[in-house]
Amino acid sequence: MDQPTPSAWVRRFAPLIRPGGRVLDLAAGAGRHTRLLLDMGFRVTAVDRDIEGLRPFAGDQCEIHAIDLEASAPEHALGQFGFYDGIVVTNYLHRPLFASIAAALAPEGVLIYETFAIGNERFGRPRNPDFLLRPGELLEAFATLRIIAFEEGEVSLPRPSVIQRIAAVNGPPGRLPE
Repeated sequence: MDQPTPSAWVRRFAPLIRPGGRVLDLAAGAGRHTRLLLDMGFRVTAVDRDIEGLRPFAGDQCEIHAIDLEASAPEHALGQFGFYDGIVVTNYLHRPLFASIAAALAPEGVLIYETFAIGNERFGRPRNPDFLLRPGELLEAFATLRIIAFEEGEVSLPRPSVIQRIAAVNGPPGRLPE
């Protein structure tokens, strides 16, 4: 089975992560970003409730952990593995994790987050407001980080949807991606 294409947002901002650094792929799904991050030379921790699709990535450079992020205490779900030079979250929203995500970033660590927002219900799933970001919600949730980029609105690829995405750094301004 072909691996889905990694997010252009993740591809754009992943080069900001410290070369060879530790990266958390949170709610990693089938591993489309795990593969990208490994190919870029990062050490990856991939976490998801169902890890069957992630098993092929397990090895010296990739730890796989089966964790139900919504059933675990947020600090336990993320805090047990240390700090990360990068955290990638796509197509996943569990608001109680926001503070733990920010706390799990190492100094100068990069957060790359992209998921669905209010308005997406007209295009399909998710439709439940519990799984849709409110306007500017990622900016508010990660206000303690330095925002590098933020977008909110309708996109056509990989499918029509309404999204919100942020790239942020835990620390002072640095270089931007080309």
